[in-house]
Amino acid sequence: MALFAAAVSPLVAQNGPPPQASGTRTDGARTATAPVVSQKPVVDGRLDDPAWRDVAPLSDFVQRELHEGQPVTERTEVRILSDGEAIYVGAWMYDREPHAIVTGEKVRDVALENSDYVALIFDTYLDRQNGFMFATTPAGIEYDGQVAKEGEGGGVQQTGQNRATSGSMGGFNINWDGSWTVRTSSDSLGWYAEFRIPYSTLRYAGGDRQTWGLNVARGIRRKNEDAYWSFIPRQFSIYRLSRAGTLQLTKIPSQRLATVTPYVLSGTERNFAVSATARNNNQAGADVKYGLTPSLTLDLTYNTDFAQVEVDEQRTNLTRFPLFFPEKRPFFLENAGSFSAGTPQAVDLFFSRRIGIDTLGRPVPIHGGGRVSGRVAGLTVGALGIVTEEVVGAQPSNAYSVARVTRELPSRSRFGVIAVNRTAIDSSASHNTTYGMDGRLGVGEAVTFDGWAAQSVTPNRNGDAFGYSVRGAYQTANSSHSARIIQLGEDFNPEVGFLNRTGGYRYYELLLMRLVRNPNLHWLKEWNPHTSLRNFYLPDGYFSSGWLHIDMSEVTFADGGRFGPELNFYHEGLRQPFAIASNVTLPVGEYNYPSLGLDWQTNPSAPFSVVVRGDFGPFYNGRRNGGQTTLTLRHGAALSSSLLLDYNNVHLAQGDFERRLIGTRVAYFFTPRIFVQSLLQYSNQAQAFSANARFGWLSTAGTGLFIVLNDGEQADGLFSWRQPQSRSLIVKYARQFGAGN
Repeated sequence: MALFAAAVSPLVAQNGPPPQASGTRTDGARTATAPVVSQKPVVDGRLDDPAWRDVAPLSDFVQRELHEGQPVTERTEVRILSDGEAIYVGAWMYDREPHAIVTGEKVRDVALENSDYVALIFDTYLDRQNGFMFATTPAGIEYDGQVAKEGEGGGVQQTGQNRATSGSMGGFNINWDGSWTVRTSSDSLGWYAEFRIPYSTLRYAGGDRQTWGLNVARGIRRKNEDAYWSFIPRQFSIYRLSRAGTLQLTKIPSQRLATVTPYVLSGTERNFAVSATARNNNQAGADVKYGLTPSLTLDLTYNTDFAQVEVDEQRTNLTRFPLFFPEKRPFFLENAGSFSAGTPQAVDLFFSRRIGIDTLGRPVPIHGGGRVSGRVAGLTVGALGIVTEEVVGAQPSNAYSVARVTRELPSRSRFGVIAVNRTAIDSSASHNTTYGMDGRLGVGEAVTFDGWAAQSVTPNRNGDAFGYSVRGAYQTANSSHSARIIQLGEDFNPEVGFLNRTGGYRYYELLLMRLVRNPNLHWLKEWNPHTSLRNFYLPDGYFSSGWLHIDMSEVTFADGGRFGPELNFYHEGLRQPFAIASNVTLPVGEYNYPSLGLDWQTNPSAPFSVVVRGDFGPFYNGRRNGGQTTLTLRHGAALSSSLLLDYNNVHLAQGDFERRLIGTRVAYFFTPRIFVQSLLQYSNQAQAFSANARFGWLSTAGTGLFIVLNDGEQADGLFSWRQPQSRSLIVKYARQFGAGN
């Protein structure tokens, strides 16, 4: 970087002032042009290639946080060019205090807000709603994801899953991994990033001249500052593509994507409940990706395997209802937002974890399948077909199919239809189908209405199988309000979806929130007093569950910390006894009780940080005291560790019990692509200990060499094991071949 960091001055002296930024602000819109160069840059993070010299910089970044509308406090320039095969982005993040730059961890897809960062978003169809995001930090990590519906997941938080994320089926699919490259460097003037994003990684319409949506963001962690090239008000984020500028591109390739990703796997595994000896596991398979057009892609998979995927985290469940776990398996992640319909975490009409995973969370072998996704005639389309093997005594061999069509409309609006089917291959009488439609209507910047309606068809279920939802939201810089109604018939049964409650219900939700700032209090970012009401009624009108949440004291500090005591009022109506623990069953009846809650979080970017969630006071007909604490310790960019302690002490009229959950994570990253990770967990609710250790040497798009060790034990403590349940050691190698790598 010394060549270019010292760079700009000599060039100005020789050639006059640098080119004026192509993103001059006129009516609020910003525009940029990516020139085509014959000599492509070398992606090394140094930005000293001649190709960068005559490219007009994107500058004049404007703060979203902490001081909305003010210029970025540190000089920022971004240049974009193309060589006809890939888009190159060079970012100069100058800093007058380079020693204070927060490097962050070398973890792929790590939370960007915990370090300095630069992020890009491309709206390749210019529909102002969907896009691809790429970002990095001074540690040189790869962060990518797909944005759908401007990032609006619209999910319902479930009691016991506070602040849960909607994963791949929400508005932002962070689990998608594309094929691209980034390198970073730093010196006494700041830090620098150089991206190469192949056109083959993106999906776009035909034509060698195109206009895409574009925005670029820079985060300066020590100032809790993020600034944008195309201004975004503080109530929104980079996902707000209707606020993005535009990028003019020429000589866009029309060649069709074609990649093959074979894998080989070898290992040994044993299920102690059914086998007296370990068995060898040797197999091979492949994924194929073929571009039918530049905007429509065919994916095929054979003998699909997900051995390298990180295991789910265990959770404590004190409710009567299932917990939500997001999708992490690579094949189901690309364009996952295109298949999303319903209300995430409450009523997902399609939930890909229903394919290849049984009700106990165990893998079900997948023979193979395919997916077509992308754009046709202005429509976003998706079609998925998967066949799974039979699991004797658990489930038959099934064929799953999904068809989805969406039309994006002006003013942040859209309309779509979906059909989802499961059919047992050996028994056509065993099947389930769900049909649905959904839409969103944007009214100006602040108001959004969305809704969906669906019908399921299941043999021997002849009752009301219809469901619908309507929601309205109002969001400004100073307030955030929303209201929602969901109604499901008693026989509404989307088997290849996710329901937080079965048997039908009517749900009412109301959220009122203010966002208050005081520029004279430099230590305070925001005070957001709010209240929310969530009530569930059974189809006959019985009041099943209610939650009134009152929080008048939640504050967010300028360093990223947070503090918020709260008061909650709960109602639970039991028509059947509820076995809340193995030795405690709550009788039929209605229970009303208040509870005091507490959220506290220290600066998440500090080497040592703490997150605390506590719940104290009455619980059903007794009391509960406890909560969850996460301690995180980092050493530089390479070593990260955390300790989760989840404890609840419950005293009820029918008996007492404790819930204990301990989880430890340790990760060491030799480089952003070479790592060792471990996750140890113990839950006394499951009476189980589990260990997962992974070594990864990544290539591109999540492929590479993986060594995975899993161990499961019946246990009375983190290190008090009774007998083994399962063990496996797997070595897997996957490599992507084809255009665009």
